[in-house]
Amino acid sequence: MQWGRRRFLTVAGAAAALIPCGGALASAAERRTLKFVHTHTGEKLSACYVAGGSYQSQCLLQVNRFLRDFRTGDIHPIDPALLDVLYDLQVAANRDDTFEVISAYRSPRTNSQLRSQSSGVAEHSLHIEGKAIDIRLTGVPTTKVRDLALSLRRGGVGYYASSDFVHVDTGRVRSW
Repeated sequence: MQWGRRRFLTVAGAAAALIPCGGALASAAERRTLKFVHTHTGEKLSACYVAGGSYQSQCLLQVNRFLRDFRTGDIHPIDPALLDVLYDLQVAANRDDTFEVISAYRSPRTNSQLRSQSSGVAEHSLHIEGKAIDIRLTGVPTTKVRDLALSLRRGGVGYYASSDFVHVDTGRVRSW
């Protein structure tokens, strides 16, 4: 049987439609929007960071600015895979509520300062790389957010009961 380019693409496209996708494997028509409120600055952002299956560079720049080190004002690129984890978390929670951001990017200076005040701050924190965020999801108990994040098996998950937030990152799968 001869496989022309058109036939191959038709069959491949149909097969791809049957594969469940998550994370970076966005479908061509997919739109992904996240809503944030920063607990320290009071700023709010609604960000459609994926449209037509592609990351939106202008929106990612807005996200980078929003998730900046609020202590120093330093801006760093945020890993789009981290946004995908958050999106999949809200899908798993069956909610499209707002993520309350406690901390996202941290400059090396801020991380060092926080580390000197607490043993819970890693010297080589993924916050420094824009690959970690500390959050709550409005209307969802943090224990449930933690459990859902753990079920994704997409990176690190830390649960801070006394401060009532969950840390998620795009590093290796681990929990604390």
